[in-house]
Amino acid sequence: MPQVPDEMIVSMYEGGTNLFWADRYGKELGIPDLWVKLCGNSHSGSFKDLGMTVLVSVVRMAIQEGLKVKAIACASTGDTSAALAAYGAAAGLPVVVLLPHNKISTAQLVQPIAHGAMVLGLDTDFDGCMEIVQRLAAEGMVYLANSMNPLRLEGQKTVAMEIVQQFDWQVPDWVILPSGNLGNASALHAGFKLMRDLGVITKYPRLVVAQAENANPLYRAWSEGKRTVTPIQAKPTQATAIQIGNPVSAPRAIVALEELNGIVEQASEEELCEAAARADRTGMYTCPHTAVGLAVLEKLVSRNVIKKGERVVCVSTANGLKFTEFKVKYHEGSVPGVTGKLKNPPVLLPPSFDKVVDAITQRFG
Repeated sequence: MPQVPDEMIVSMYEGGTNLFWADRYGKELGIPDLWVKLCGNSHSGSFKDLGMTVLVSVVRMAIQEGLKVKAIACASTGDTSAALAAYGAAAGLPVVVLLPHNKISTAQLVQPIAHGAMVLGLDTDFDGCMEIVQRLAAEGMVYLANSMNPLRLEGQKTVAMEIVQQFDWQVPDWVILPSGNLGNASALHAGFKLMRDLGVITKYPRLVVAQAENANPLYRAWSEGKRTVTPIQAKPTQATAIQIGNPVSAPRAIVALEELNGIVEQASEEELCEAAARADRTGMYTCPHTAVGLAVLEKLVSRNVIKKGERVVCVSTANGLKFTEFKVKYHEGSVPGVTGKLKNPPVLLPPSFDKVVDAITQRFG
């Protein structure tokens, strides 16, 4: 948005997140050239900041030029609301967020509250919140900040540019993207397409869209050879941010998959929980949505779809610290239907030197 003057730009130094070489985890999978794009290392803790800097800057300028709305608003499963509230607060603009009550993490709920947004907890799921906020926008009460707004995707496409730049302008073989509302698939495609049109790159990576099995409308359509996504009622999943049954960006995601020779795969609750635990054991701290991407990676490697010598980037969408409850439940062994093969609960002992020695000896020999 080059027409936005500098004084209208709302930025909190988003972007430039590190491309983490998952050395030990990749070697365990037989993929030594595995990288994780840590988009959660951003101001509000997710990739959503990349879209909000563009959207809030444009809205700030539009309001100055006469746009009449009561607030900027979004439906959210947590990360969008956090980013919108933070950037709205920085700009001094009113923000309303509609959240599914009791279906997001405590950390995600606290973020928009702390930033002064009006937080509406609705007794429904994300799709129910989305339906209401779209109606509010249609009636002119609010400005819609969800990813169906192309301003968001304009910011989020920079992830593709950063990945290529961080590889010294080389394109990886695969990009794996956990996704629920599917806007990020379209954004990545837009970024790679722009670079190819400009002659910066000469080929595309292959795209993998990873979905939770309990919220998999795109997987169902793609695996049946359909190019239209039928909405479903999403079931509860530990990957709460992608618990979406009626993704608004589905048509654009289909285009992205077709252009980037894509694959759609799903991960069960056990698969995503165990993938998160395996990755964490190698030094990462993985949110449940990134774990969906890693679980899908493991499946594609085991089927030899992704091969040993290929360069793979998994996009980590949010900071693992937002999802402490997910980690605690896994290591307590209290995630329904999940074995917890790598659970590591604390050992509770009296303040006895001998007991501590015994415990260490029992663990490590």
